[in-house]
Amino acid sequence: MSNLDQIGIVGGGLIGLSWAALASSLGHKVVIIDPDPECSQDLSAFLAHAWPNLAELGLAHQPTAPDVSPDYAALKGARFVQENAPERIAVKHEVIRQIEAQVGPEVVIASSTSSLMASDLQQGAKHPERILVAHPMNPPHLIPMVELVAGHLTAPEAMDQAEAHYHALHRVPIRAKREVQGHIANRLTAALYREAVNLVAEGIADVADIDRAIANGPGLRWALMGPHLTYHLGGGAGGYRAYLDHLGPTQEARWKDLGHPELTEALKAELVAGVEAELASMGSTDLRARRDAALVALLRLKGDQAL
Repeated sequence: MSNLDQIGIVGGGLIGLSWAALASSLGHKVVIIDPDPECSQDLSAFLAHAWPNLAELGLAHQPTAPDVSPDYAALKGARFVQENAPERIAVKHEVIRQIEAQVGPEVVIASSTSSLMASDLQQGAKHPERILVAHPMNPPHLIPMVELVAGHLTAPEAMDQAEAHYHALHRVPIRAKREVQGHIANRLTAALYREAVNLVAEGIADVADIDRAIANGPGLRWALMGPHLTYHLGGGAGGYRAYLDHLGPTQEARWKDLGHPELTEALKAELVAGVEAELASMGSTDLRARRDAALVALLRLKGDQAL
């Protein structure tokens, strides 16, 4: 356990509960701040699902149920705060104001925001130097990656403290060199999703076949290594340089032909109908439980082989 053993989680939605499940499974003292009276019930249901999966991964050493409070005063004593408020800058500013009223200036405030920038979050803060982005992917108690992004005023020490914190939670922190909307992972997934939508819009493939293409094709490779290493192997004995020299032009040709779909009401209806057809073909399966069980199995398989 790190010395950051008292953790504040602000916001008890899916992301906040997932962070709380992870930290509390490792024995950390956790308090969740959320005004919703149903939060405690939601937490109990979430822990019943999450803790057994974490136990399979060896990450449920001393499970201790988090406290839940609607009062920001419950953050007193927290050594690290993970903020998970709705993705609206005005709401984030008010939440940060409430947090700063309760914790010391040395306490890092890390935002799970998927698209807002740390520099914007810092505006109006008493201690902007301790505010940064720490964006996970859903569900953060199983997906190890956390993107750390500094704002213009973020202190290097805050970034170092955050990195140590996530290492202690058995996460894989990565640092962006500069701010950009969507950070790193969401920009990559957005690029793929844009073409997945375009293929439907252009009548090239239906939703189910597109999903199957990824899950049974490149997605299998991406679970093991990223695109650069993947194409390094694609270059054979010559490695990445050989791939770029030989097949780079075909990549450029595809880039020029990628689509720019618009989410019209008709296209949204077609996408939703496609997903509903996929779900119907699965019967009564619990998609989230199925996903999480597969993630646990994959993480156990990967072990120390992660690249």
